[in-house]
Amino acid sequence: MDALLTALADPARWRLVSLLAERPRPVGVLAQLAGARQPQTTKHLQTLERAGVVTSQRTGQRRIYALRPAPLRDLAATLSGLADTATQAGGPRATYDRYGASLHAERAAAEAPGWADGRSFTFRRPLAGRPELVWRHLTDPSLLAQWWTPDDLRVSELVFEARPGGRIVHEYRDAEDTYGSDVVAGRAEGVVEGVRPAERLIYRTSPVLPDGSLAFTAHVDLGLRPTETGTDLDVHWRITDSTVDSADFIAGIEIGFGQSLDKLAAILAADPHDTDTTDARSTK
Repeated sequence: MDALLTALADPARWRLVSLLAERPRPVGVLAQLAGARQPQTTKHLQTLERAGVVTSQRTGQRRIYALRPAPLRDLAATLSGLADTATQAGGPRATYDRYGASLHAERAAAEAPGWADGRSFTFRRPLAGRPELVWRHLTDPSLLAQWWTPDDLRVSELVFEARPGGRIVHEYRDAEDTYGSDVVAGRAEGVVEGVRPAERLIYRTSPVLPDGSLAFTAHVDLGLRPTETGTDLDVHWRITDSTVDSADFIAGIEIGFGQSLDKLAAILAADPHDTDTTDARSTK
């Protein structure tokens, strides 16, 4: 495949392939139709033949070249498969396009400081597992790191002190950036404001801009309510202190935090029981 792509990448060789698609032709005629010298045309044809896209045979004093359609059909099928993968419904490309539309709208709206103040976002997820288990996933840094990023990202630094006045640091990178070779995808810093274990968690957090200033402040209120099947988690975001440069971050809240909660739901669904929590309750 690499040899075929390399051979077809040259405009002169692509012109020869187009001419041979019409019918087999000798070297001299191909050179004439392509407006090229015959020795150079011969070299191009030899390259195409090595790549498997043309074949030739000698007839008297002439060498006739013909196109081999099978490699082109294989290439077309491969390219079509790549396009289908990229555009699958609900896939990463769909999320990319959705974020792009939101980004365009938010940038257009961000005309002055305070432009997004008062904006709110609400999320609700029915979760497997009792509130005590869900609480651990909301406050234990080792468990938080498993879900507290959107798809295709990974936590690279995390501090979460689950007490009033406790510090929050949340930094994340591309999931495939295992060596830190790319720039940090995002970093936020904040403070825990309210804690009622297994019932309610309140904190504020702010994305950090490249110059070290804060993009906006998100006031986040998480409520846990036990149900017959597990726990209902209600999350409310409220924006204050928004800057013009906060548009890119605000555009991703609904998509990004929604994906994070979906990851949390999947983790809990896979293992809705927690031995440590169960054991702790049984000893009381």
